[in-house]
Amino acid sequence: MLASITIYMNEPLVFLNNQMVPASQAHIAIYDAGIVLGATVTEQTRTFHQRPWRLDEHLDRLFRSLRYVRLDIGLSKEQLATIAQEVIEHNARLLEDPSELGLILFVTAGEHAAYTGKPARTMPTVCVHTYPLPFELWAKKMLTGAHLITPSIRHVPPQCYDPKVKYRSRMHFYLADLEARWIDPEAQALLLDLAGNITETSTANFLIVERGTIVSPTTVNTLPGISRAMVMELAGKLGIPFVERDLQVYHAMNAEEAFLTSTPYCLMPVTKINGIPIGDGKPGAMTRRLLAAWSAEVGLDIEKQIQSALRIGD
Repeated sequence: MLASITIYMNEPLVFLNNQMVPASQAHIAIYDAGIVLGATVTEQTRTFHQRPWRLDEHLDRLFRSLRYVRLDIGLSKEQLATIAQEVIEHNARLLEDPSELGLILFVTAGEHAAYTGKPARTMPTVCVHTYPLPFELWAKKMLTGAHLITPSIRHVPPQCYDPKVKYRSRMHFYLADLEARWIDPEAQALLLDLAGNITETSTANFLIVERGTIVSPTTVNTLPGISRAMVMELAGKLGIPFVERDLQVYHAMNAEEAFLTSTPYCLMPVTKINGIPIGDGKPGAMTRRLLAAWSAEVGLDIEKQIQSALRIGD
C-alpha cells in the first residue's frame, strides 16, 4: 500500500477513507457527523521502542464500540491492524530517538445528510494517524505529581450511553477541565457522577492506595481502561491487592497515594486533590513500584524516557 506514495517519504502518512495520504492532505468534511454531532468512537495506543503496545486489545475495544453504535466500517480487525502497522512503520522513521508515537484510530458516522447540499457519503469516516508523544507535557508532573479538582460539572450518566464505549463527545470534559484550571492552572478535572462517586478524568482512570490495597472506582460509570487493566495485571504479579468499589472525594483525600493510568504516559502520580495534599504530598512508593514493574514489562524506563524531555528543553 505504501509503495505508491513513496514521494511523501518525509511526511507522516494518514489512513483516511481507504486511502493512505500525506498528513498535509488529510481533511474531513465540515459536514461530517463527527463535527456536526460529535458522533465519533475512537481508540488510542502508543509505541514502545516504536512498536505498538497492546494494539490487539485496543482494536477489540474499538470493534465492540462500533457494534454498540451500529457502525460497519467494511474492514476486519486484522485489516485495520495491518493498516495501523503500516502507518506506524512509516511515521516512526521520521522520529528522532528517544521519541515514540501515539496512534489514533477514530470512526465517525459519515456525512450528515442535511448539511451536505448533495448526496451524502453514508459510509463511516475511518481514520488512522499518529503524533509524536509530547513527553514535555508530563515530565514535571512525573516528578511532582498531578493536581486534580472535582468540578461542578458531572459525568454523563450511563443511562445516556455506556461508558465502556470510548467516544469523542466530550463537551462535559472540556467544561470540567476549564473549571478546574480556573481554580488551579496546573489541575485536571476529576469528574463525579450524579450520586457523588468518583469516576475519571478526561483522559485517564483514577485509582488510590488505601492500607496497601489499590482501589479503583467501579466501571459502572468509567471506561475500563487498558492501562488500568495493566495495573490490575501488575498488581497480581506483585502480590498487591486490587479491589473495585464506589469511591467518594473523602476516600481520595484520605488515601495513602493516588495515581492516574492512561496509555500515552502509562501511570502518573497524583499528589493533590481540591488543594489538599494526598499522603505526604509526594509521589508514593506504590506508584513508583508499579511504574518500575511496567517499565520492566516493556523493556524501557518509562519515567526516564518522559523526563528526557526536561533535559532536551533545558
